[in-house]
Amino acid sequence: MSLIMASCSEYQRMQKSSDPNEKFEYAKRAYEQGKYVQAYTILKDVVTQFKGSGKAEESLYLLGMSHYENKEYPDAAAYFQSYYNRYPKGKFTELARYYAGYSFYLDSPEPQLDQSGTIKAIEELQGFLDYFPRSERVASAQNAIFEMQDKLTLKELQNAQLYYNLGNYMGNNYESAVIVAKNAIKEYPYSKYKEQLEMLVLKARFQEASQSINEKKASRFRDVIDEYYSFINNYPDGPNRDEADNIYKIAKKYVDLHE
Repeated sequence: MSLIMASCSEYQRMQKSSDPNEKFEYAKRAYEQGKYVQAYTILKDVVTQFKGSGKAEESLYLLGMSHYENKEYPDAAAYFQSYYNRYPKGKFTELARYYAGYSFYLDSPEPQLDQSGTIKAIEELQGFLDYFPRSERVASAQNAIFEMQDKLTLKELQNAQLYYNLGNYMGNNYESAVIVAKNAIKEYPYSKYKEQLEMLVLKARFQEASQSINEKKASRFRDVIDEYYSFINNYPDGPNRDEADNIYKIAKKYVDLHE
């Protein structure tokens, strides 16, 4: 209890201190002890007081790290961005660029939510890779980018699935499903959701053909057959092969009967 009281007393004294060097040293100790709120509270004053001096650089970086370790990722990212913009060739620039992107990555929302933060994370981490292609953190940054690209792809898959489920309600939503899915495939060609997107395209084309007026059915079933061959060429042994084969048989039978 005495130690706790003494620690609180010292923290309160530091808040009132006019000596930036003393406050800076206290903030560094607080950070090392895992007292991140105390560290960044003191550092916010120190950064201003140190402006233009040699310690301003380290205090700004440590301010970002204090927020980062306290899992306050938006604040951390803002301070890291401030650091590398202010010190483009600084001692901590490589780390600041990495942690700016990684902060956005850790704060990235679930796929069904707005993904502007995810896009920002990808941009920041790609910037880090561009500036520091030989960094020991390259693999970590790349893996985070791949994960977030999959998240963006999943969101597009969910959007395409929604159009597919709507069917012909208030318009041809099957065509919208195809457009969304194909755009996602084009933008994220290495995503783990690519097979699901291509299967959804095949299914949407099939439903579109099946529910078409007679004058358009033959042509649209030919499109289904084209999509089928494209799909099995990419995934000859995939888990959707049986369903794809059944779609092909129905489409081929209709086309053969009407040629």
